[in-house]
Amino acid sequence: MTKKKLKQEILAGKVFIYPTDTVYGLGCNALDKKAVEKIKELKGRDSKKPLSIIAPSIFWIKENCIVDINLSKYLPGPYTLILKKKNKKFLQHISNTDSLGIRIPKHKFCGEIRKSNIPFITTSVNLSGQKPAKEIKEIDEKIKNKVDYIIKSKTKLSGKPSTLIINNKEIKRK
Repeated sequence: MTKKKLKQEILAGKVFIYPTDTVYGLGCNALDKKAVEKIKELKGRDSKKPLSIIAPSIFWIKENCIVDINLSKYLPGPYTLILKKKNKKFLQHISNTDSLGIRIPKHKFCGEIRKSNIPFITTSVNLSGQKPAKEIKEIDEKIKNKVDYIIKSKTKLSGKPSTLIINNKEIKRK
């Protein structure tokens, strides 16, 4: 898929299964409330539970969040930074709290997503409460059949969820 076509499809509200530097993700344009709701439905996720995003850039993060850590220590990489939003109402349909989960995965396809300059939902592609997928064959057929695109990784994924960074502390997830 060309960069131009990818951006068009993101803007059109398409839902993707795609590789990250950790597990397969489920994502869409974070600004498209209808597409975000579709992702919550696909996962069977509590609609009040916050989602994370792939930030388009470090500049975008600094523009929208209070940054009190060294971003370059963690990004790009297998981390999700939980940062305070400058405006609590910003992306409220993704996180109705005063914080937002931010990722910049170190994966080629995620780099292409970032070039669209659109914040992009990133959540593991599994039914809520189930194990994340590190291979396409591990993804539930109910989810695979309801997305617009499935992007396969050319490299093996670790299968370990991203490490959370909250208040400058690393919290490993299982």
